[in-house]
Amino acid sequence: MGAAGRLGVPPASETDNGRQIRERIMEQKKAPPPVADINVTPMVDVMLVLLIIFMVITPMLSKGQSVELVKTKNPIAMPDEEKEDAIMVAITRDGRCFLSPGNNQITPDQLTPKVKDLLTNKADKTVYIKADARARYQVVEDVVDNLRAGGVDDLGLITEQMQGAQERTKQGATGGE
Repeated sequence: MGAAGRLGVPPASETDNGRQIRERIMEQKKAPPPVADINVTPMVDVMLVLLIIFMVITPMLSKGQSVELVKTKNPIAMPDEEKEDAIMVAITRDGRCFLSPGNNQITPDQLTPKVKDLLTNKADKTVYIKADARARYQVVEDVVDNLRAGGVDDLGLITEQMQGAQERTKQGATGGE
């Protein structure tokens, strides 16, 4: 060994190797460059979950029992029937009655006391009847009679606009062919 080796100073070849090792370590410690791409996978996951939630909840939002409404040429708009606190009696095709709010099945004979309770402390004392087009008329008549006995003065019959009725009305007004 030479004088440099005895003094604790490594020879030139060892110093170059050490420097190269340190440079490699420094290169490895550098932060990776920023990624310019946006990762949309979490957003898509959230959107799919929201879509599923809305698909499950939406059918539950319909108020009352679903029935096939009577179709008329000139229905009268009743915006108050969509209110949350509106009292509605639904009559299904097979004659079952449902009272909303709550969508509880009830017999026509039980309507009088229940409707009296629901109408107390209400400014709007209108009760809406939503009957299936193929329901027996006798059941609808019984419901109306029991509602009248319960003190209901204003009844709203929920109907649906006939398809093509507006077109015929326009043709008749303009002289049509």
